[in-house]
Amino acid sequence: MPKHAAQRRPRREPLIPDKLYFRIGEVAKLCGVETYVLRFWETEFPQMRPNKSGTGQRLYRKRDVELAMRVRRLLHDEGYTIAGARQVLAQENARSKSPQLPLIEGGGAPAKAKLQRMRTELRELLGILSAAPARKSRSAEHRDPKLFD
Repeated sequence: MPKHAAQRRPRREPLIPDKLYFRIGEVAKLCGVETYVLRFWETEFPQMRPNKSGTGQRLYRKRDVELAMRVRRLLHDEGYTIAGARQVLAQENARSKSPQLPLIEGGGAPAKAKLQRMRTELRELLGILSAAPARKSRSAEHRDPKLFD
């Protein structure tokens, strides 16, 4: 951690209201930054992509607000550079996307064999479900049973 970051007093995080969407001004107040800073962060952090309304208004979801607050902490409170904060977020994202399956942990070969059988069965089911249903011939569909008795 950079030396100057230890001198800064951490800011108390405000509670995020329970809403579906937040406008950029609301997010800026929650984060304690100006709106132009949030727009700049959108260009620097690929994870920060708020939705836009039909009129172009930025609409942040709760997870977007949490990310903006995390970026603010990294940059302002912990003293990271933008490149450093980007790297921290990328590492956190990579860690959260690669959890170990409990079935494999400590299971060894029997667990792997079980997973392989399940995978094979799922592929077979997929093949059955994605196969086109057999069609009846047109002559059989339109045949009048009275004519052939």
